[in-house]
Amino acid sequence: MPPVDRGPQPVNLPTDWAPDSWRTRPAAQMPSWPDAGALAEALAELRRLPPLVTSWEILALKRQLAEAQEGRRFLLQGGDCAESFADCESGLISNRLKVLLQMSLVLVHGLRLPVVRVGRFAGQYAKPRSADSETRDGVTLPSYRGDFINAPEFSEAARIPDPRRMIKGHARSAMTMNFVRALIDGGFADLHHPEYWDLGWVTHSPLAEEYQRMVAAIGDAVRFMETLSGEEVHNLNRVDFYTSHEALLLPYEEALTRQVPRQWGWFNLSTHFPWIGMRTAAVDGAHVEYLRGVRNPVAVKIGPAVTPDVLLRLIDALNPDDEPGRLTLIHRMGAAQIAERLPPLLDAVRREGRRVLWVCDPMHGNTESASNGYKTRRFGNIRSELEQAFDLHAAAGTRLGGVHLELTGENVTECTGGARELTDADLERAYRSSVDPRLNYEQSLEIAMLIVRKRAQLLAPAAG
Repeated sequence: MPPVDRGPQPVNLPTDWAPDSWRTRPAAQMPSWPDAGALAEALAELRRLPPLVTSWEILALKRQLAEAQEGRRFLLQGGDCAESFADCESGLISNRLKVLLQMSLVLVHGLRLPVVRVGRFAGQYAKPRSADSETRDGVTLPSYRGDFINAPEFSEAARIPDPRRMIKGHARSAMTMNFVRALIDGGFADLHHPEYWDLGWVTHSPLAEEYQRMVAAIGDAVRFMETLSGEEVHNLNRVDFYTSHEALLLPYEEALTRQVPRQWGWFNLSTHFPWIGMRTAAVDGAHVEYLRGVRNPVAVKIGPAVTPDVLLRLIDALNPDDEPGRLTLIHRMGAAQIAERLPPLLDAVRREGRRVLWVCDPMHGNTESASNGYKTRRFGNIRSELEQAFDLHAAAGTRLGGVHLELTGENVTECTGGARELTDADLERAYRSSVDPRLNYEQSLEIAMLIVRKRAQLLAPAAG
């Protein structure tokens, strides 16, 4: 076990907080459970189950995020829009891990910075919805809210919220994390063999040659270092890898909020890095109330409707002690609005001297319907928002320290554009998401290369 790191006890330790104090606040996006007794029974069982992460992993991630705030690391956070129980399968999990590892390899090589790797998985089983119900052919049923709550099939039996699904989701999360940890501990992420991470179908990608040159350069560098030292370079055969999910289903989060020996305070032990979505970020709401009391690093999604005053109130609620690594702000404005909406927020936070990690989510503000009815995101808009984000931070004297993406390691066709110039007509060929469109492997790797090129462009004048 690592040495105990209790961390400094905050001045403003909340004495009026408990894991269930969120229940006194308005709770948005909660399902209507039909059987209160079954819900209580499921939550009691969850409280008895082992946690999914440890307090020392959480505190290690917080230290890394603090370094990212200072510009000494870069955060890569990515994964599925919403996991499904059916996708808890070894091939899908390993491909998802591969694409994140490959993206981080590109970023480490290009940015010359360590990368904080955080997956949107092992608990991303709940999704907010714009309406409580949906109607098809005159039939109205509850909306699908993610596998934690109900099933996507449009039938009355499938759409009834079932609290036992939280138990199943906990088990699927544990299986996913166990497999990821086993892969990493077994050398899956060994920098001596980055070719192990290749996805077979991408060998024909227009980006393959550029990526292979990068892999070769890293391999040469590793061998050069080992030749100089006369021994194998250590710590290249494994990486730190963390999990995250939207802390949406508060009964589940509460059941996995624990106190641990030799530590002060409470930890959410369902994930390393919980975040609050845009629809549940009310300052006086249940989700902010819940997350203000846990010691995990936390994040909040910031949309175009957020004003500087509201943002500063959120920061006061979630990080009153201005603790390093505690708070990440993930802005998701949309390519058409970011230039107008983001600068006032950057200026307000900089003016107040608050310590946050700024991250760009270029996905959620750019969702639209294609000509054939599919929900999609155009790669050009994703790219535009990300490039604008770098420029706006540079102009404001702040730092963009990470990116938050919905992606998959599969050969899907859900977002148009990218290296293969996918069109609306391509969407039906391999559209597999049940909720939001994701970047496929090629498009994800292209984003990583874009980040490197944009960062180099911004640093070029300073270097000159």
